[in-house]
Amino acid sequence: MVRFGVVAFLLLAACSPEAPSPAGPGQAAPAPAAIDEALARDGRDIAEAQCAACHAVGEYGESAVPEAPPFRTLLSRYRADVLEEELINGIRVAHPMPDFQFNPQGADALIAYLSSIQQPAP
Repeated sequence: MVRFGVVAFLLLAACSPEAPSPAGPGQAAPAPAAIDEALARDGRDIAEAQCAACHAVGEYGESAVPEAPPFRTLLSRYRADVLEEELINGIRVAHPMPDFQFNPQGADALIAYLSSIQQPAP
């Protein structure tokens, strides 16, 4: 029950109104020097709750939807700073995908998690 409360809190926090970003329009957010493990755990919880229906969000396994790239290779396809900006502004893709828009804290958490599980693309 406590885990459900934590996940619910993280989902609400990730989708809450956006706070001002330290980077200006068209500027990339600075890359973190090291992965914050607590932030990466928060990102994992968000990924499991919001993304796992389509994407493989862990370090192994296939995505439930074949067109959905596994999270462990996502940063070999997209730069982290660009993906973070897309998470905040709303990801726009040419294939079916739910409309997600995260606040900077939720986007930071997802990027930290993605960074923690990256493997070379096959």
